[in-house]
Amino acid sequence: MYTPKNFQITDKQQAISFMQKYSFAAIVTVINGVPEATHLPFIVEQRGDEMVLLSHFAKANPQVNVIENETSLVIFTEPHAYVSPKNYEKELNVPTWNYVAVHAYGKATLIKDETAVIALLAKTIGTFEEDYLKQWDKLPEDYKLKMMNGIVAFELVVADLQAKYKLSQNRSEAEQQNIINNFSRSTNVNETEIARYMRELKH
Repeated sequence: MYTPKNFQITDKQQAISFMQKYSFAAIVTVINGVPEATHLPFIVEQRGDEMVLLSHFAKANPQVNVIENETSLVIFTEPHAYVSPKNYEKELNVPTWNYVAVHAYGKATLIKDETAVIALLAKTIGTFEEDYLKQWDKLPEDYKLKMMNGIVAFELVVADLQAKYKLSQNRSEAEQQNIINNFSRSTNVNETEIARYMRELKH
C-alpha cells in the first residue's frame, strides 16, 4: 500500500484495534493471474508475537483452491470522508479524502478438523452476537454439521501489516482543527468517525 511517511502508523495495537472494530474485510488472492476478492467477517487474534486472522469461505468459492499456495491480502477499511478546500486557510488548494486503511499480508491454512471448525464458528458467533450462541448451542447436531459442510474455515498468519491513517497530518494545526470541528457537527457517521480518529491522533 502506498503510504507517505506522514500517514504511516507503526503502533501495532492501534492497527489491531481498528481491524477488530471494522472486521468485515476483503481477502484478495490471485487466480490464474487475475485478482479475486471475497468480503468476509474476520476474527483478529494476537497469539504471542503472531497476529492471526480467522474466517470461512463458502465451499464453492474458487479462492478455497488457491489460498494455501500464495500470499493473500486482507484489506480492512471503513470510515472515509471528503475534505473540502473550505477547511483550508488559503484559496489555492484542492479537495482530498481522509480515510483509514489497514492491509494484512500472509499465508493461509485451511482448518479441516471438525472440532476446530466448530470452535471457530462458536468464537465468531460470540464475537458478533453473543446472545445467539445459546440458540446455536441448542440447534440439532445434524443441522449444524450440514451448515458446516457448506463452508471452508481458514486462518491466516500475518507476515506484513501496513496501516495508513490519512487524516490531514500534512496540514496546519488550524486547518486540522477546522476539519475536526466541521466533521464533528456532521450528521454523516463517516465524518464524525474521521473527526474522532483525528482527535485521537493529536493526543
